[in-house]
Amino acid sequence: MLRVLSFLQKNLVWSIPTSMIIGLLYGYLFDARPLKQVIIPVTFIMVYPMMVTLNVKTIFKGQDYKLQITTQIINFVLVPLLAFYTGRLFFGGGPEKYGLWAVGLFLIGVLPTSGMTISWTGFARGNKEAAIKMVVFGLVLGALAAPIYTKAFMGATIDVDMLHMFKQIALFVFVPLFAGLLTQYLAIKKVGNQTWNDRIKPKFPPFSALGVILIAFVAMSLKARNIIANPADILTILIPLAVFYLITYGVLSVAGRLFFKREDAIAMVFGVVMRDLSIALAIAMTAFGKQGLTIALLIAMAYVIQIQTAAWYVRLVGKIFGDAKKQPSPQVNRPALEKLATVTELPTRLTTVDEPMVPPIQKILYATDLSDTARHAVRYACSIGNSFGASVTLLHVIPDVLDALSREAGIDLADHMGKKAWADFHINGIEKAKETIYQRIRETSRRVSKEIPSCPLTEDNVVVKIGNPVKQIIATAQEGHFDLIIMGTHGHGKMEERIIGSTASDVIRLSYVPVTVIRLPEKAPITTRRQWHINETVEKPIRPTGKNNQRFI
Repeated sequence: MLRVLSFLQKNLVWSIPTSMIIGLLYGYLFDARPLKQVIIPVTFIMVYPMMVTLNVKTIFKGQDYKLQITTQIINFVLVPLLAFYTGRLFFGGGPEKYGLWAVGLFLIGVLPTSGMTISWTGFARGNKEAAIKMVVFGLVLGALAAPIYTKAFMGATIDVDMLHMFKQIALFVFVPLFAGLLTQYLAIKKVGNQTWNDRIKPKFPPFSALGVILIAFVAMSLKARNIIANPADILTILIPLAVFYLITYGVLSVAGRLFFKREDAIAMVFGVVMRDLSIALAIAMTAFGKQGLTIALLIAMAYVIQIQTAAWYVRLVGKIFGDAKKQPSPQVNRPALEKLATVTELPTRLTTVDEPMVPPIQKILYATDLSDTARHAVRYACSIGNSFGASVTLLHVIPDVLDALSREAGIDLADHMGKKAWADFHINGIEKAKETIYQRIRETSRRVSKEIPSCPLTEDNVVVKIGNPVKQIIATAQEGHFDLIIMGTHGHGKMEERIIGSTASDVIRLSYVPVTVIRLPEKAPITTRRQWHINETVEKPIRPTGKNNQRFI
């Protein structure tokens, strides 16, 4: 299910219009009124996962006051005015639905920033830390300001019950916010930061995307017969939305070039342009009664414009603000690499080669995340390899940044940015990682050779790949016909007895190649960390199910 949701999240630019078309057909063919009952639960599904992943601690970091203040002034002064007058220009003097669409456009204008702000800023190589702050400030300030602004600017168009609107905002913003932060706190306390960030946190955003898709479906279903009777309404909605976004991009691009450095300017652009459409939809569907469906229609259409314009703008970032300065690949953990080479003592022989029940071990795959654990696990890889006369290959997996950003941005970024450009970027990252690892392997080999005359871990046996660590480890073991996988693992506090390690446990569960996991004793002092032991050796043959005897994971 998560794979399906991740695919939908990665392709929101297509999945949202598809859900709207399906909703249009459903509402035309069937009675859609019962769908009103699902609006509140679906809205919560849309908002809560977004709150769980919010990092509020970042607001206390950095000294970018000028950037943050400027961004919020634009968000709460200039953009609401632009939305208001754009609505008057295109929707003024028309029928009632025109006035409601103007309210929808204004709601977009007073609710700044979303999780997409962070992902698009990172993809354009902007200041992500500043973008995270903008999301936090924009969420809280926008939720508080929306009822007041809507009453002041749109009170003549629609009856705005400020108290009711505040209650709905509390229900769909602050309750999910506190629930999300509590979930985050309890999860980190229970499993630790690494497991939270690597395994649990990424599972929430796809559910938020599901909520958006379902809300778009409901909104179109309930208005289907009116839309089919007046198909020109879609074009009437899209034109002012396009004008609103294009003017916003233009003004911000000029301001960014004049007053901020490249990284900060990019953060400001996406901190303003990427409006919080999820919260706007939630308010529209719950705070304005029957009229909310007409308002929500415009907001749902805004997703198409917002995501597509963001993808095109990233293509132009280099021309607008200049190319980013070349820096060492951020995926390479250089301090950890330093620690990897600090091997000073090796264990004695760990196994015997004349045990009849042990199959021949000729090729060992040593998978490392270049963490503190790795410098201890490497000794066992070398010692076992020497004992069996086996070759040892070191594997390090660099996370696929493009895939992660695509899921958060709601669009397959490779299709818009060019697969060749990103392939070149990854190739450069791999080469830098290999170069650094090669240097440390030489030093490590010299040190371990004092106790292992012929260390099988050499610079010729280093593999660096990009992607999901579990999938890449298992695929490499299968394709290379390795006989044993050795890897280190991190401790997880109170959960340590139940969780060996997020990556290690998944490799053990899915691999049909034997896996040796190495970790520290629970309370080993720093001075005795050389007293490592093999924690667990698991051999789980799993019948291959794919083509060429490869298991799909």
